[in-house]
Amino acid sequence: MLEFTEFEHTDRKTLFVEVILPLSISKNYTYRVPFEMNNAVAIGKRVVVQFGKSKLYTAVIKEISELAPEKYEAKYIIEVLDNLPVVTPHQLYFWQWVADYYMCNVGEVMNAALPAALKLASETKIELNKEFDIDRSALHDKEFLIVEALDIQPELTISDIAKLLGQKTVMPILKLMFEKNLIHISEEVSERYKPRKRTFITLNPVYNNPDNLRELFPILEKRAPKQADALLAYIKLSRTQKAVSKNELIEESGAGESSIKSLIEKEILLAVEKNVSRLHFEEDLDAITNFDLSDQQTEVLESIGRQFLEKDVTLLHGVTSSGKTQLYIRLIEEMMRNDRQVLYLLPEIALTTHIIERLRIYFGADIGVYHSRFNDNERVEVWQKVLNNDYKVILGARSSLFLPFNDLGLIIVDEEHETSYKQFDPAPRYNARDAAIFLAGMHHGKVLLGSATPSFESYHNAKTGKYGFAELTERFGGVELPDVEVVSIATETKQKTIQSHFTSVLMAGITEALANKEQVILFQNRRGYAPVLMCKICAFTPKCINCDVSLTYHKSSGKLHCHYCGYKEDSPSICPACGSTHLEYKGFGTEKIEDELSLLLPDARIARMDLDTTRARNSLQTILNDLEEKKIDILVGTQMVAKGLDFSDVTLIGIINADSLLKFPDYRANERSFQMLAQVSGRAGRRGKQGKVVIQTYDPFHRVIKQVIANDYNDLYYTEMAERKSFKYPPFYRIINLDIKHKNPEILYNQSVYLANELRKHFGERVIGPESPLISRIRNFYIKSVMLKFEKDGISIVKAKAILKDVIVQFQTTKLSKGSIVQPDVDPY
Repeated sequence: MLEFTEFEHTDRKTLFVEVILPLSISKNYTYRVPFEMNNAVAIGKRVVVQFGKSKLYTAVIKEISELAPEKYEAKYIIEVLDNLPVVTPHQLYFWQWVADYYMCNVGEVMNAALPAALKLASETKIELNKEFDIDRSALHDKEFLIVEALDIQPELTISDIAKLLGQKTVMPILKLMFEKNLIHISEEVSERYKPRKRTFITLNPVYNNPDNLRELFPILEKRAPKQADALLAYIKLSRTQKAVSKNELIEESGAGESSIKSLIEKEILLAVEKNVSRLHFEEDLDAITNFDLSDQQTEVLESIGRQFLEKDVTLLHGVTSSGKTQLYIRLIEEMMRNDRQVLYLLPEIALTTHIIERLRIYFGADIGVYHSRFNDNERVEVWQKVLNNDYKVILGARSSLFLPFNDLGLIIVDEEHETSYKQFDPAPRYNARDAAIFLAGMHHGKVLLGSATPSFESYHNAKTGKYGFAELTERFGGVELPDVEVVSIATETKQKTIQSHFTSVLMAGITEALANKEQVILFQNRRGYAPVLMCKICAFTPKCINCDVSLTYHKSSGKLHCHYCGYKEDSPSICPACGSTHLEYKGFGTEKIEDELSLLLPDARIARMDLDTTRARNSLQTILNDLEEKKIDILVGTQMVAKGLDFSDVTLIGIINADSLLKFPDYRANERSFQMLAQVSGRAGRRGKQGKVVIQTYDPFHRVIKQVIANDYNDLYYTEMAERKSFKYPPFYRIINLDIKHKNPEILYNQSVYLANELRKHFGERVIGPESPLISRIRNFYIKSVMLKFEKDGISIVKAKAILKDVIVQFQTTKLSKGSIVQPDVDPY
């Protein structure tokens, strides 16, 4: 099924290649191969082709044959770009599966799978690599012309460069320039992944001789007493720890940076810059690399090994800070001993840099990292290294599923419950967790799903025996789970003990933590300053001109923002509807929490971590560094703070308003609320001291909050599953959503009703809708949703999808469908 035989070429044989274009078209195109390229074409190689009147694209060869297309005359391919294939047969098969399962076109999968530099097209934009010192004397004439043109105009399209050089195809030239690191693909130019560096201080070996030190001290004490203090501080610190950082030495000596700089210039002290973990700097590296598993961890590891003999997928359910990562490391080591590849999937790569650094300590050059914070040159480099089997372990976000693995023995899906594994827009709208299971099966590999709060689908599969199951019930090192206290906002409001949005219990906890020089994380699941600006007289609320949502006020910009399309407008001082000046802000986001907390605690060092504060280059790393180095006392954040943060001095977690999670109209609301509250709570007290969590809510007796306090996942699971079975929701039923979009709401209504009725002819009561979603207009497109529920038994989901596809195609051939967009979403939640 996965083996492709090499096509036998002869010089004068007329060959045709079926290619995948990076476009949303339902069929692949076939092109003719010029005789002189017969020996150059191969499955998985990239070719330059013309599609449409004039546009050029990079396509991937899927099949080679001598059969010409029947319906159209085949154009010639223009160029073969590769000496060796860059896409493997496994990948082509995987792309087709993703396209079939998630009801999209294989070109859309290719677009998501390949780094931009591997799919150049006419309108692709090129810019110079400013980090590279270009030797212009070594450039060929055409390369020199391109570099000179980019000096004048920093960004050019491939079409522009073709006109500049006076030739149709320039992609081979640009490919060569890209390989030489001369240019960037500008759509993908993003910040380069930079490991955190720290300066460490050591004593010049000359002064290991005590006599030399004794001679030095009197001179320093007389001429530079601050330098003498710094040297004494170094000797003191070096007796108790293996590595002394420059920052520690400055703090311990009180001598200032200039004194230490002088000692380095005199070569008394030596400075060495090293890459270090962004988190857990205080840990001894020997302890990290030579850890011993606890008895329970050892038992669970053996259990996973036994279950992998019978099951392809095993779920590891382990409480927060139970040492799941240590088990992952042992499993990776075993795969490497067997010379097989491992993919370690993480939901939020930017927030888990400590895992990157920790695994690099273990596996060194054998581990590669692949995620969106890499520029395109780095992505292509990782792609080639995986293709050549130079990397045995890949750590990455969901897109790393598409790398060219040769022999994938294990996929670890960490925090498998996370919604970040689901791609929402654009297509393919795939779930990386589910796609990973298929991918591992193709390679005859295994999958380990890990989570403290598993998704109900995975837990159900484990409970019914489809997956293996292992459980870690103890925190590593015997640390207790945090103490959870629930506070009623309504009661404290009546008693007038609440200050702004902070109850007396939370304020007392914050004050105590600060007094003990400990750190606090506050969680509010909404960014911005105030979600709604409202007129007190007529209740007017400013709305986005493109979407059916109210605008959120951001104090930092002084503007109203739409969080769906990015539209901004000035905040009015007079009501546009009634002319009143009585406008007030309703609700609160992270920005307002930060602002009001700084008034209540003026001496506290407060920072905010949300989408607004982490947009800029290196801003996220700066926040994490400052928190780890104790430059931040209180961190206010959205759900970003729930993922991957692990700091020894964070002892208090405050959840400002749990109701925003619990009161959401979605059948997964309780599951997601429990997951979020449990994950946020798990950030507290992870190093030797029991932490505390304060949950503020208007409904302290809510069932989910009680389950969070008791850490009773099973009670939540069985309660929710009974409801899901009754109301036909996953995991008992499969769901496919259809979003129909149009700029005219009346036409959209008629289109959606017609489409739903056509579907009912085939699927009857399984079709629900059309309904307007919560946000019924985004970017000037009105939306109607049709939901299809398919039982797991008694119906072929493959046949159902085929019928659904036919109905959509038939609808799109009618005049009624003009101007509409139909977007299927398989397993949408």
